[in-house]
Amino acid sequence: MSAAAAKPVSAAEVPAAKGDKRRWLILALLLGITTINFIDRQTLSVLAPQIRETLHLSRTVYGRIASAFQFGMMSGEFPMAWIMDRWGVRLGMAGAVIWWSIATGLHGFAKSGFSLGALRYWMGTGECGNYSGGVKTVGAWFPPAERAFAIGFFNSGSMIGAIVAPPLVVYLAAKVGYRWAFLVPALLALFWVPLWLKYCRGHAAGAKDFPPSLDLLQHRQTWAIMGCRFLVGPVAQFYWYWIFDYLVTIRGFSMKQVALVGGIPFIAGGVGSLAGGLAAGWLLKRDVSVPGARQLTMYLGAILCLASFGVYYAPSAGLCLVMIAVALFGHTFLSANMFAVVPDMFPDPSVGRVTGLHGICGGLSGVLFPLLTGILADKVSYAPVFALAAVMPMAGVILLFFVSQRLKPVVLQ
Repeated sequence: MSAAAAKPVSAAEVPAAKGDKRRWLILALLLGITTINFIDRQTLSVLAPQIRETLHLSRTVYGRIASAFQFGMMSGEFPMAWIMDRWGVRLGMAGAVIWWSIATGLHGFAKSGFSLGALRYWMGTGECGNYSGGVKTVGAWFPPAERAFAIGFFNSGSMIGAIVAPPLVVYLAAKVGYRWAFLVPALLALFWVPLWLKYCRGHAAGAKDFPPSLDLLQHRQTWAIMGCRFLVGPVAQFYWYWIFDYLVTIRGFSMKQVALVGGIPFIAGGVGSLAGGLAAGWLLKRDVSVPGARQLTMYLGAILCLASFGVYYAPSAGLCLVMIAVALFGHTFLSANMFAVVPDMFPDPSVGRVTGLHGICGGLSGVLFPLLTGILADKVSYAPVFALAAVMPMAGVILLFFVSQRLKPVVLQ
């Protein structure tokens, strides 16, 4: 179909499955696979001391292995997103889960740093499909008033996974060996696939004719969401990967204390993800426009993220933990609506690829920000890192609404 003959399609013209109650079951399945996804990601970090000793890996080599996953995420973002748009999310999500679960299960059989890094890269190329597929699913199955809640609900699986992974992985490694700590979540994901194929039918099917990928880059809304994700994305990753080091080395927490209270900020993050979606839905039901509801919720979340300024200077470890919890609550409150603006602005045949494009930007900053964090923490202190974590979300939100002209819907040929 030529561009000249094609009927223009706008985001507003794609109906959502509002009357289909199966959407809540679909949402529960998305929550489940997102939780498993983040257990997969955390397993290696929990088992790092044991694996490093077993495979005789230096910290430098381990760092490269960790980076391999991020590069895999970046490499796989757009191909996975293209699959979601072309095949539809029913087949696309199933394929992505099978692909990354095979890689996850093989982690425990790696014999060297190179093979572990290669498997980590492989896993990353599949796990990125969780969000391009999840956001596209929500856009097709949920009306605008419910999208931010739906995205916040399944995205809370990232926090659930971060909470569940340490005790689960340590238990499996102690009882049946560390290989099973990789195999169990991989098998759970494979058991998820038949359920997804059974219930995810009838909406968000593959598109036979969809706009060329390069055309998406001609729209300022695409660049707006990409820039927003670049600035907002690495903040949560900073807290996931660095918070325990900060609490132990700077705040003097023991490992027992970390085990007891270290999950509190992530619980707050899970609650924030749900609250951001509920707040947007509440505003939309009271006749606030979609752009207005997104602005209110995202700016409020960005304001709460400013609590990161106080983490380093908090007079007590307890108050420090509270500040982190507030910042993570704000971050996920904002993020639920950040992901929801993609189906708000773009029609269904392009939602997967636009999500993939801003995922690439999130992956790029996810590689760069940890490097900057390490340099600043070694050469200066954690203070400038927390300052950056405080202001980057606000900068991302301002950029999004300014460049996108207040979430102006995109019309594609």
